[in-house]
Amino acid sequence: MRKILFYAMTGEKSCFQHVLLNAAQLHDAGYEVRVIFEGASVKLPAQLQAEGNPVYLRAKELRLLAGICLACSRVMGVYEANAALGLPMLSDMNGHAGMKPYLDMGYEAVSI
Repeated sequence: MRKILFYAMTGEKSCFQHVLLNAAQLHDAGYEVRVIFEGASVKLPAQLQAEGNPVYLRAKELRLLAGICLACSRVMGVYEANAALGLPMLSDMNGHAGMKPYLDMGYEAVSI
């Protein structure tokens, strides 16, 4: 089984929506998929949750969302909102969410 990690950096909602759509499609096709919110994308989880975004909610329900960068959440002023979502706050790379743990588990990384 192929393993795909979406390492999402974009803070533009319409672009990030495609990350979630691709993650769900690959999951439905039998891939093991995870999504990490890093960089500007950390501003999106609370917004998508509050909007009831169906693609985001499905990805969350399917447990495709690996977590959110702790350092970027703090710098961008969304730490409290993100922490309240119940997703892991990732900090294994000097406070940021690193790819290495997933690469070590055999994931192929797609950075967007």
